[in-house]
Amino acid sequence: MSRPIRPDAVLVQAVIAGALSFAHLHDLAEAAGQTGWKAWAYPVSVDLLLVAAWRRLRTARRDRSAWTWFVIALFASLGANIATAGLLDLAHVPAWLCILVAGWPALAFLGGTLLVHSPTDPATPPQPVEEATTPEVEMHRTDEPAPDPAPAATAPELTPALPKPAPGAPAVPVALLDHARKIADAHRASTGSAMPADALSARLQLPAPMADAIAAELQLT
Repeated sequence: MSRPIRPDAVLVQAVIAGALSFAHLHDLAEAAGQTGWKAWAYPVSVDLLLVAAWRRLRTARRDRSAWTWFVIALFASLGANIATAGLLDLAHVPAWLCILVAGWPALAFLGGTLLVHSPTDPATPPQPVEEATTPEVEMHRTDEPAPDPAPAATAPELTPALPKPAPGAPAVPVALLDHARKIADAHRASTGSAMPADALSARLQLPAPMADAIAAELQLT
């Protein structure tokens, strides 16, 4: 069983406002010298631009161009309503209004084209995969890592001892050293030769003391 049709006050108001605005735009265009079917085309052009700007605002509310064309179309509709309310002598329309009415189709076409064919979101450039996986390292860390406890005499050595840094060299975080080793190994695998220390320093963008300490740890030249 279908539901009974109930009158909607907002829909009735929209129909009344649209019909009156349509008639006022037609009267103004006809008074400005646009007779016949041309006078009826002007209200359609204004309403189409208003709808296009409103649809654009639904997806991009911060789009200034959409707000600009929405205000232009709304001003054209309200201006016709006010002009035909007795404030303008339709028998003697000023020349500037005739020029404005004659140039409206080109202006409306330009606005509709910009609203329809403008991208909603700017295209984002692709991010390098290697930069996306780079771990974040605190560069201001100055504390020394705690020394490992001495192994028992009978316990086998599980990990090889790392070379001791030069006296006065800054401490290298373990995460940064592992990341530098991965970059050096990748360079060796792709070129067949060891990665120069200055190239590794430029790749990591580190201060000279820290870069020298890493190169010493990895035994780079």
